[in-house]
Amino acid sequence: MSESQTPAAARVLVVEDEALFARAIARRLEKAGYSVEVAPTLREAESRWLAAGADLLLLDMRLPDGSGLDFLARLRGPLGAKVAVLTMSAYGELEDAVSAMKLGASDYLRKPIDLDELLLNVEKVLAQQQLSRALEYSRARESTSLESPEIIGESVAAQQLRSQIERIAALAGAAADAAPTVLIVGETGTGKDVAARALHQRSARAGRPFVHVDCAALPKELIETELFGHVKGAFTNATGERTGLIEAAEDGVVFLDEIGELPLELQAKLLAVLERRSLRRVGSSQERRTGAWFIAATNRDVEKMVADGSLRADLYFRLNVLGLKLLPLREHPADILPLAVYFGRQIARRYGLPEPTLDASARAALAAYSWPGNLRELKHVMERAILLAGGAPLGAEALLLPGNLTPVPPAHGDGLALEGMTLEAAEKALIEAALRRTGHNVSEAARQLGVTRMTMRYRMKQHRIEGGV
Repeated sequence: MSESQTPAAARVLVVEDEALFARAIARRLEKAGYSVEVAPTLREAESRWLAAGADLLLLDMRLPDGSGLDFLARLRGPLGAKVAVLTMSAYGELEDAVSAMKLGASDYLRKPIDLDELLLNVEKVLAQQQLSRALEYSRARESTSLESPEIIGESVAAQQLRSQIERIAALAGAAADAAPTVLIVGETGTGKDVAARALHQRSARAGRPFVHVDCAALPKELIETELFGHVKGAFTNATGERTGLIEAAEDGVVFLDEIGELPLELQAKLLAVLERRSLRRVGSSQERRTGAWFIAATNRDVEKMVADGSLRADLYFRLNVLGLKLLPLREHPADILPLAVYFGRQIARRYGLPEPTLDASARAALAAYSWPGNLRELKHVMERAILLAGGAPLGAEALLLPGNLTPVPPAHGDGLALEGMTLEAAEKALIEAALRRTGHNVSEAARQLGVTRMTMRYRMKQHRIEGGV
């Protein structure tokens, strides 16, 4: 279980007619922090299940009013429950236990049961259930997402990128095979996450999980356990096991976004995972195999980072087996209009609005602007315009682009007239200008202003500046 889901948050329903044994189980689990209810019959078990549900069912196979198998079949059938189930069977009932596993039970315990062993099994099954739910959610989100991983445009740059993605995806092989690591570089907002998802969707691993790890957003004190997981007791408040994001990806894709933000000490640990294809949870000596395909991305100058020591050279070379370089939008301007139309269609569908039309003035304005925030800024501009227009055709004025279509470099003050402003007003103006320059990318805006992302978020909250990604 995760640190955010303490054992106290997990509810266990014990279906057992031996009163002394049931009470002993309840006391042991409650001592560990679980919420426990006991039902001595199947009828009462179903009543309690319908009233409050449970995260885990401890189910005896022989009960006064019927077989635990019948109840399990009803749970999986008419009741449609996906609750985790641990069955308890006496000697000679192994056949029932096997039948229960076929009905979706997670495991079985043979009586007499050691209570410490029972507790370990409960923790393991609940951790597996949480991982399954997270992966199920991830897959559902990917399958229903309006953000299709398509490379839009007919420019030479777009065509070459599509071709490179197809070739690299073909090299990834089946889920059981080792796949070459990929490093995607490009300015903020150029669509590195889209390229990573396109690689995943076009590979033999398309049906496997895609786990997006934002290395810039993870707090440094938590990033190790987020990536690698931890075992119970690894540190204060580690009340249960936690599966890390790399392990959660199974043999799908781990996308390490903003890899340049990973602390040096963790870069060494990541390199070891890439080399050995195995990892250790924090606090554990056990090696766990990983068949994941690793794709990394950064908007920073990786060669400069290697030179100044902020990125390990050996990790860079290990990640950069295959590379993709995404060009800024200003270097393939022929794709601006197709992208605007594509984003407009997606945004309108999301909000249930009619597909927008762009008049001649809007098309001219889109083509003339230099798009320092790249695709992300273009998408943001289209979303704002569509929502404010309410279905009307979009003209240049609806796009609300800066009057000076060649943005002033940040070193020149971004064209802001700060004279006469209070310190508070000047700070707000600088933050807003940085967000505009970066297409509302909070991490990049923070980097340009020389502050951390956390500080940036704090200042935005102080000044009531909303939005940002």
